[in-house]
Amino acid sequence: MPQVDYGPVDDCLGETAVADPDWEIILSILAGQPSQFRLLYRRHQQRVRALLFQLCGPSALDDLVQEVFLRAWKGLPRMEHRAKFTTWLYRITCNVASDFRRQAGKRRQQAETLQYQAHTLTPAPDLSDLHYQDLVQRGLAVLKADQRTVLVLHDLEGLAQKDVSEILRIPVGTVKSRLFHARQSLRQFLYQEGIAL
Repeated sequence: MPQVDYGPVDDCLGETAVADPDWEIILSILAGQPSQFRLLYRRHQQRVRALLFQLCGPSALDDLVQEVFLRAWKGLPRMEHRAKFTTWLYRITCNVASDFRRQAGKRRQQAETLQYQAHTLTPAPDLSDLHYQDLVQRGLAVLKADQRTVLVLHDLEGLAQKDVSEILRIPVGTVKSRLFHARQSLRQFLYQEGIAL
């Protein structure tokens, strides 16, 4: 990547950027040390991978993770310096997931939890855990894409509604509405599977 002078980057940093531990790395990348990007990759790739798995299933997971970080690399010079890096990266991740689902058309992705487990470093869960993971994946698959995205970001990733709103660029009220309907649909699915909540 050719070296480009982006001017006095530190002068435009806001409070969020100063508190964000990733900004030191970002500044070194923008100052001409592109090899530092691997630190951002190592720090965030597992969460990006987990989010993509929840949103898209296991097929093409490696390609989707690669696409997220490729877009992040290309967009880093244009990133708003007041934004938190993780919020910006999650927005890219959601956009990549949305593009993938759009390309897949009407074909829904089937969850293959056992295949995904082979790619993680965690010990193998017992059979009852696999059963519930499979149920959750099948439940997520029946949700509308916009509801699934909000549910995964808020309930599974633990992000605040305000952060979900920023990532998806929708009002907080829309986040609340989609979250309500997603939970309602998931409860109905689980009830039909014989699990009462």
